[in-house]
Amino acid sequence: MRRVFGITGWKNSGKTTLTEKLVTELVARGWTVSTVKHAHHDFDIDKPDTDSFRHRQAGATEVAIVSGRRWALMHELRGGNEPTLDDILARLSPSDIVLVEGYKREAHKKIEARRLQAKDQTSLSASDPNIVAVAADFAVEGERLPVFDLNDTKSIADFIERSTGLTAQTK
Repeated sequence: MRRVFGITGWKNSGKTTLTEKLVTELVARGWTVSTVKHAHHDFDIDKPDTDSFRHRQAGATEVAIVSGRRWALMHELRGGNEPTLDDILARLSPSDIVLVEGYKREAHKKIEARRLQAKDQTSLSASDPNIVAVAADFAVEGERLPVFDLNDTKSIADFIERSTGLTAQTK
């Protein structure tokens, strides 16, 4: 069983910072953690004039870059459909938990990040039954879900462990 927990929210809500802190905390607790980040825009992890970039530009559908320290696999859709979250999860190596940043509409447990500086202040939890908690940098009134301080990474990690069944016995 793959444990998946999401961090969602509007633009500038603190999703990436919270995800980064949660990875650090969960790894420090001894868990293996993988992440999936959804980007809503065109992005590139490759730089022009590198060999791998040239391979993609030439028309390769997949390009693997391998060294003694890491490897990466880039897949060009070439007009095809964006893969589903399940498609991506199936390609990941086993880990204790996968933290998913973004993917607002997917049906996995999520915490909603909220910041006063966010692009939108509309509550996502009001219309998404998969949001099981809120983390905010301001006082949240009238919320039916557990609310955490956005910077209280330890308490949020505790909550994620409990809600995904990630316990010392599962290791």
